[in-house]
Amino acid sequence: MAEKKALANKKASIHDFDVIVEPVITEKTMSLMQEQNKVTVRVSKKANRADVKKAFEKIFGVKVTSVNIINVPAKETTRGGRYRGTISGFKKAVVTVAEGQAIDLFKE
Repeated sequence: MAEKKALANKKASIHDFDVIVEPVITEKTMSLMQEQNKVTVRVSKKANRADVKKAFEKIFGVKVTSVNIINVPAKETTRGGRYRGTISGFKKAVVTVAEGQAIDLFKE
């Protein structure tokens, strides 16, 4: 209980909101969220594990146990079989939240 209050007292800065860009919503990430208490988000290209952990703890007020970062490379694609294009690469993070805590990304 004291841990939760200590985490809630820390205020999030503008930098913390710049680290986390958007959630990654796929079937796999939704099952990870429900079964293993892991949240997958797209993060800034310059962010590292410590930045992501600090941002999650300040913004959402939860205890983070681990952070895994993946660089997703850019991909070449064709549109309609005729037009070439690229899908830009990005960096994503899979954040494991402590047992008994949860993050609600879809507030109503």
